[in-house]
Amino acid sequence: MANLPNCPKCNSAYTYEDGNLLICPECAHEWTAGGAEENEDTQIVRDANGNILNDGDSVTVIKDLKVKGSSSTLKIGTKVKSIRLVDGDHNIDCKIDGFGAMKLKSEFVKKA
Repeated sequence: MANLPNCPKCNSAYTYEDGNLLICPECAHEWTAGGAEENEDTQIVRDANGNILNDGDSVTVIKDLKVKGSSSTLKIGTKVKSIRLVDGDHNIDCKIDGFGAMKLKSEFVKKA
């Protein structure tokens, strides 16, 4: 029997191979044998077109958005530089010229 690594999620010694995947029967975690283990806490954030967003990216607003607590509107085509990805309902933190600090949903922006 091959000497397989313990599960990185629950540290179980009962891992087994299925093709190129290693599987833990106790917690059902799957990972690749040769690759670096991806962090389970890291979420993948995608824009309205399906492009993956990263910290520091620039995005463009694709829809007029009402700003809560203000009578102003964030217009379509507004460019936002140096976004920061966060967990939660609104997954983008940024600063917009003329508006200040804002939280945006990734479904209302596209990567610039």
